[in-house]
Amino acid sequence: MGPEVIIGLIFFGVLVGALGTLIGAGGGFLLMPAFLIFYKDADPAVLTAVSLAIICANAASGSIAYARMKRINYRAGSLFAIAAIPGAIIGAIVINYIPIKAFDIIFGFTMILAGTYLFISVEKRLNSQTADAKTIPPYNIKVGIVISMFVGLLSSLLGIGGGIIHVPMMVYLLRFPVHFATATSHFTLAIMTLAGTIVHIYKGDLAGQWPTVLFLAAGVITGAQIGARISQRFKGALIVKLLAVAVALAGLRVAYQGLL
Repeated sequence: MGPEVIIGLIFFGVLVGALGTLIGAGGGFLLMPAFLIFYKDADPAVLTAVSLAIICANAASGSIAYARMKRINYRAGSLFAIAAIPGAIIGAIVINYIPIKAFDIIFGFTMILAGTYLFISVEKRLNSQTADAKTIPPYNIKVGIVISMFVGLLSSLLGIGGGIIHVPMMVYLLRFPVHFATATSHFTLAIMTLAGTIVHIYKGDLAGQWPTVLFLAAGVITGAQIGARISQRFKGALIVKLLAVAVALAGLRVAYQGLL
């Protein structure tokens, strides 16, 4: 691995860490499309394994920053993580049985639908007062647990971390203010993706991939701190819109590749 590649991985990691932490998505929506574009013939299990390991590093770093800001709801985050872990383990196993073209198409269209829905609904369902509130109103923990079970499976299966689904669901269904949702989602992701990563390590999916993981991780750990800091300057609705655009564009590119 040459110095240009190392520098590129670190800088890309900073970008992924900053944007992923800003919107609470973990950064998988940037990592997986990039992997699928530049490593077209790679085993999906290897790509998702690397992506989950990086998301774990990003989420852990971002959670530390958000903890200092006192934005994490630890009770909800812990329960959501526990609910998501079984799905994360199942997804890490099932990915071995999905052909790469089918994987690209499923991944791409899932992201397009999610991004479109978020962008259209944000103005109708999220006003700035709710988005930037300082406290969390009462919420249905049972609904959150059911959502997290689904998020755990999909995130591990697609290597995207699950924040692109978790954050909107926490905001729209559980009525979390956006800044609390992004922080709590990050805390949940740190635990959930660790479980998926451990399974991938056990299966050997990360064999030979550790240099890439370490250099990307160095970038995302730094970027996560940046993303958490600048999040204080963004309105909640804008954070959701940034998430929606990023998700839809990445989905279009990957779906197109899968249909070729």
